[in-house]
Amino acid sequence: MSLLRCAWAQTPLGIIYHDREWGVPVHDDRLLFEFLTLEGAQAGLSWETILRKRDAYRDAFAGFDPERVARFTPSRVERLLADPGIVRNRLKIESTVGNAKAFIKVQDEYGSFDSYIWRFVGGSPRVNHWSRLQRIPARTTESDALSKDLLKRGFKFVGSTICYAFMQAVGMVNDHTTDCFRYERLARPSKPARKS
Repeated sequence: MSLLRCAWAQTPLGIIYHDREWGVPVHDDRLLFEFLTLEGAQAGLSWETILRKRDAYRDAFAGFDPERVARFTPSRVERLLADPGIVRNRLKIESTVGNAKAFIKVQDEYGSFDSYIWRFVGGSPRVNHWSRLQRIPARTTESDALSKDLLKRGFKFVGSTICYAFMQAVGMVNDHTTDCFRYERLARPSKPARKS
């Protein structure tokens, strides 16, 4: 008997990502910076495209070490614009460097980006109860608040829809559909959330 998964997990790469990472709570700042960068890079593209380029992104952006990325020079940005392994969009590349600087300021203020980001869901994952993929929202009041605060702090490519995709990816919300085998494995006895 095959496992039931969220309907979006269709490709081999997508299935591996769904089964191992999507919705798993992340508390590591480097990985949080990675997901913030990748979600911004994905704007206007498919997530599958970004997953295929993920290793190249890790190489291009110093293993997503924000301290190193914050020191990228204009000439380094120009070299990245010639890198076929990543999305060669000047605004996205420059925003990653700027976001690294803003990320470090948040770490300085809160002790870690993890401490800052998880406040937007009260410190624990929101467990939703969606029966179908079509019922999952593209944004929420929490993602609106996160987007607004990140923008105020100088982050770019952090609109509410991107923020909600980030929140789903790093497990701030459990948006696996209720028939998915990952739903129960990741469900936590936390704040009640929306029902389908």
